[in-house]
Amino acid sequence: MATWYEFLHALYQEVLYERVTAGYCHRPAPECEVAELRAVMNLSRLWQQQGKKNEARQMLAEIYGWFTEGFDTADLQEAKALLEELREATSLN
Repeated sequence: MATWYEFLHALYQEVLYERVTAGYCHRPAPECEVAELRAVMNLSRLWQQQGKKNEARQMLAEIYGWFTEGFDTADLQEAKALLEELREATSLN
């Protein structure tokens, strides 16, 4: 059973994701993409814990696919590692 903290954290991540994707990001485009990537990584981790690994993998793969450069940055390396972890977890099922 989820705690209130986990519930509020999940709600926060979903609201953050919706705000970023709805165009509330008032930063240059690359910074918005990174903000969205971070929000999706957090939501993916939560979904992974909730057993929604395939959904988490699909969502993260879509966002990761936007990037054409910057693969040496910490954010994209972390996203790649999480994506690989999710791929392995979904291939085992």
